[in-house]
Amino acid sequence: MSLVLPATPPTSEAELLANVEQIAGLTLAELAVCMKLKVPASLQNAKGWVGQLLEQCLGATAASLPEPDFQHIGVELKSLPINRQGQPQESTYVCTVPLLDHTGLQWETSWVRRKLQRVLWVPVEADSSLTIAERRIGTALLWSPSPEQEAVLKQDWEELMDLVVTGQLAEISAHHGTWLQIRPKAANARALCTTFDAQGAPAETLPRGFYLRPGFTRTLLKQHYQRYST
Repeated sequence: MSLVLPATPPTSEAELLANVEQIAGLTLAELAVCMKLKVPASLQNAKGWVGQLLEQCLGATAASLPEPDFQHIGVELKSLPINRQGQPQESTYVCTVPLLDHTGLQWETSWVRRKLQRVLWVPVEADSSLTIAERRIGTALLWSPSPEQEAVLKQDWEELMDLVVTGQLAEISAHHGTWLQIRPKAANARALCTTFDAQGAPAETLPRGFYLRPGFTRTLLKQHYQRYST
């Protein structure tokens, strides 16, 4: 297998796309061998392993910073677990929810918008009948939201953040948000952080994250692959 992995982060979208084209069709085991990494037997205790593998082989630099993964070209990397029918299996994590510092918060400068302005979606097989090593990497999609898509995302973000800012975090459920939702994000119930309740008093709660619903990413894949199959 002749695979030339980047020694430095990509300096353009064209370079990034050329790099990701090289890994399309590879199994996670094949890519892991190239990166000299061990494939976990299960993702239960290695949930972010697939994303980290892709970040390492493609030259992402942002790590956990509130910036796009490919900082120099403003592109975020998102792995997208798909089932045998090519449909997203789960919601997609975007970024953490700010629970304390709400000063000057607005959609235009939010972490969510910065992360979703330009995204490289990389589908990866995730059917439970396949071992982690057997799962293949699909053809990537480089995407930016249309004005209509951004309008819905902005409305979701504003409605959700209104609840956060007014101390109604506990009232947020899976029913809030058309495409964007807020969910707990913690390895266990002891990983608490500080927020404020409706009376403005400090309160402990689980960290929260913004997630894109599977219905949103399903629409992206459908539009993309229909466009290239006609």
